[in-house]
Amino acid sequence: MEAARTAMIDSQVRPNDVTDRRLISAMAGVHRETFVAPAKRASAYADVMVETGPGRWLIAARDFSKLLNSLAIRETDRALDIAAGTGYSSAVLSKLAASVVSLEQDEAAAAAIRKNVPGVDVVVGPLKAGAAAKGLFDVIFVNGAVEEVPQAWLDQLAEGGRLAVAVSEGSVRRGRIYTRFGGKTAWRTPFDTAIPLLPGFEKASEFRL
Repeated sequence: MEAARTAMIDSQVRPNDVTDRRLISAMAGVHRETFVAPAKRASAYADVMVETGPGRWLIAARDFSKLLNSLAIRETDRALDIAAGTGYSSAVLSKLAASVVSLEQDEAAAAAIRKNVPGVDVVVGPLKAGAAAKGLFDVIFVNGAVEEVPQAWLDQLAEGGRLAVAVSEGSVRRGRIYTRFGGKTAWRTPFDTAIPLLPGFEKASEFRL
């Protein structure tokens, strides 16, 4: 598995414009295979999305690292990890940010995160609501694609905060980075992605005559 991690970094991360050395070191130090079922461990370092539970995925290293790289995470940042699944993203974030809050919507998932990533603050609640009680965040990372970004997430960004999420636009999904300055948010889309859609984050159907 050590060789597989090195190969993942060399073939999926470094060649895709991921230049944050702290991020590369964090990904090299977190054992992806421990966050998937034993039967799927052979796929943990392949260039694929690996399902870890209903509607939850271990995002392929290329897409995961490009999103995190775009956040430019600092050692002083407060991070929110949404739809954390079994906790891989929280484990990586914990090596980059000052603090991490992991958000999941049921207690079973929360228990898995607490087991896999000791020390991370785990919150159970609706994903669309974020974790407002924990304060504002410098970075928010979303483990899945959405068709619409909830306003609650944007409202929980601190001044200068960044949010990374994949947004589905028809048949295309793009990594999108939101930034907040002066109470307003702007966004950019640095790359296309195949990150799966999060259940419940489809746009509401519109009725037209």
